[in-house]
Amino acid sequence: MKRRKLRALVAALGLLFIVPAANAKHIIGGVMTYECLGNNRYEFTLKVYRDCNCTDCADFDPVAFIAVYNCSGDCMQQSQYTPFMRIDAPLLDVSQVTAPDYPCLIPPDVCVQEGLYQFQAVLPLSNKSYHISYQRCCRNVTINNIFDPENTGATHTIEITPQAQQLCNNSPVFNAFPPTVICAGSPLEFDHSATDPDGDQLVYKFCPPLQGGGPITDDQNLYNTCIGAQPDPACPPPYDPVSFLAPNYSISAPMGGNPVISIDPNTGLITGTPTVLGQFVVGVCVEEYRNGQLLSKVFRDFQFNVARCDPTVVAQINSDEVINQQEFVITSCGENTIAFRNESFQRVHIDVWEWAFDINGMPQTFNQWEPTVTFPDTGVYLGTLILNPGTVCGDTANIRVQIFPEIVADFGYDYDTCRAGPTVFTDASFSGSGVLTGWDWDFGDGSNSAEQNPSHVYHAPGDFPATLTVTDINGCEDSETQVLPYYPIPELLIVSPSAYTGCEPAEIFFNNLSFPISEAYDILWDFGDGGIDTVVSPTYTYTEAGTYTVTLDVASPLGCKTDTSFGSLITVLPSPVAGFSYSPAQPSNIIPTVSFIDESQYAVNWFYDFGTGQRSTQPNPAYTFPDTGLYQVMQVVTHPSGCRDTALQLIDVRPEVRYFLPNAFTPNEDGVNDLYFGVGLMEGATNFHLSIWNRWGEMVFETTDPAEGWNGRKNNSGDQVPSGVYMVLATFTGPRGEPIEAKGVATVVR
Repeated sequence: MKRRKLRALVAALGLLFIVPAANAKHIIGGVMTYECLGNNRYEFTLKVYRDCNCTDCADFDPVAFIAVYNCSGDCMQQSQYTPFMRIDAPLLDVSQVTAPDYPCLIPPDVCVQEGLYQFQAVLPLSNKSYHISYQRCCRNVTINNIFDPENTGATHTIEITPQAQQLCNNSPVFNAFPPTVICAGSPLEFDHSATDPDGDQLVYKFCPPLQGGGPITDDQNLYNTCIGAQPDPACPPPYDPVSFLAPNYSISAPMGGNPVISIDPNTGLITGTPTVLGQFVVGVCVEEYRNGQLLSKVFRDFQFNVARCDPTVVAQINSDEVINQQEFVITSCGENTIAFRNESFQRVHIDVWEWAFDINGMPQTFNQWEPTVTFPDTGVYLGTLILNPGTVCGDTANIRVQIFPEIVADFGYDYDTCRAGPTVFTDASFSGSGVLTGWDWDFGDGSNSAEQNPSHVYHAPGDFPATLTVTDINGCEDSETQVLPYYPIPELLIVSPSAYTGCEPAEIFFNNLSFPISEAYDILWDFGDGGIDTVVSPTYTYTEAGTYTVTLDVASPLGCKTDTSFGSLITVLPSPVAGFSYSPAQPSNIIPTVSFIDESQYAVNWFYDFGTGQRSTQPNPAYTFPDTGLYQVMQVVTHPSGCRDTALQLIDVRPEVRYFLPNAFTPNEDGVNDLYFGVGLMEGATNFHLSIWNRWGEMVFETTDPAEGWNGRKNNSGDQVPSGVYMVLATFTGPRGEPIEAKGVATVVR
């Protein structure tokens, strides 16, 4: 009963882990070993390895479903898929596999975890082998050397032969886990040996990793079958090997390399130099022999990660050129003292450094991190920078120092400082080698030249940083920059307009089209009426009629001067002054006719626009506005000179409400004065409310209709009210939203 409960619990746990296993791409290896405890009892150890840096990884199974088959040859045919025993092995521990410590290389971060399962079984002596197996899918999708790795599972199994049963044999145990990272291009030496408790002979070889389970993860009915991701329990042997991607990879050469990765059959030492980056599945078997008879075979399936590793120590110097990534070339032109810049890394791993130079056949050494060395003369000097000399983690940089003769860039220039024209540049450079080979001119305005003595035309004034860079036969170069002040005077001062006729006030923009000219020049405008300005192109307003002479004086920053005038060509004509008033001051819908009174000066013609499409040419017109609202009235008057002026005013024709309350009425039904209601003009009024109250504060009538009157009865339908005085209150909102209130008395006379 307890056994069935445990199996039910394990099955439930298995179902819980089906959903996360949908992306179970994580297996990178595993191995199974056994120990004979006596009396046919064995303890088995299963170690499974996973990549904990992969994407969409599954974790270790909380329970490993183990199958034990008792058969020989083709177990699948003999046992009819029925295991001799089924074992649920719980996960006992998860630990991190330590990354390798390379003395001279820094590998990338690779995360590998080991899951540990242990279980025991009693296996009676048999003339057939016992096969103990665990299967799981799938492997890392990024594996390089096998076909379809993301859909390929793994089988971790071990066989206990009849001979091993008779001898109560113990299987060999591998001494160490392979390195999680192998550095590409670096020789590999990994001791993959095992230890046998019984002292049996061990033989090592590469063997094919085994498939197990299938990629089905989304069908609960198939998930725990032989074609599902987690067979429960493992299926019987024989097990198919993985398919290597031929011809580059095979069982005996699973990684390639130069030399090819191989294993020593006697020592288990794996050697070779991997050259291809990637992940590679490798199978290693250790066969156990006693007196020449094979007792057992332990199989380990694991994944080698070949990566690009950074060297811990690299000798590197700041230089002008690097040849074949080995020789650092430093070139100096005219300077014999060189301050070396040491850019070697990783500094934390550099304990000793030594600079050495051959100077005229005499070796000289320096132990500063960045020495300054003075060489005796021009020439080529060879040297080295050696890091950690005499150690395996050192590096050497070869140095070539080339001391060439001095080169000096220099030039002159000549141009007419007062007249716009070309500037002639003259090279005055010098090289100790005696041969200049190149000239590169930058004139400071975006233009260039490769001539030795060029001529250049500047198209605008300014201070231009002209630069000459010269190169000699040794490749040495030098640069010289001189600021060239280019400020010629325009040959002709051109101003638009040069003539003008207009009405006062006359606002004129004087556009200075002279060339070359800029704000750096001293400029003085005299507008002929006492006004002046100092900008290149001013705007000036004449406020009085008259004829004016304008003059312009220009002086360059270099002292060159010119001037011009355009006399009696600026004519400003007199203008009228528009203006008008109107009456009444507050026109309305009741008084819509407005009289306009001309108040202009110096006018001989008048024109009014009333803002309604209607116009008048009378000096004092009257106009009746068709409706209430705001109207912009415009008056345009004309001077005898033809100049005009305009005046604008907004006229508000207000909507007006007039409402009056009578003080008595005679509700005796004789057809005369029988109703009480207010009278007046109510167009545009809203929210009307009329209420009538007796002297005791009781309301006897109310209405929201201005046309509805009170007939002297209570609420117009009750009893007649007695004769007397009644209080009246009328409220409403005017056409423009203003609140209006009217109070009065209504005397009832019967």
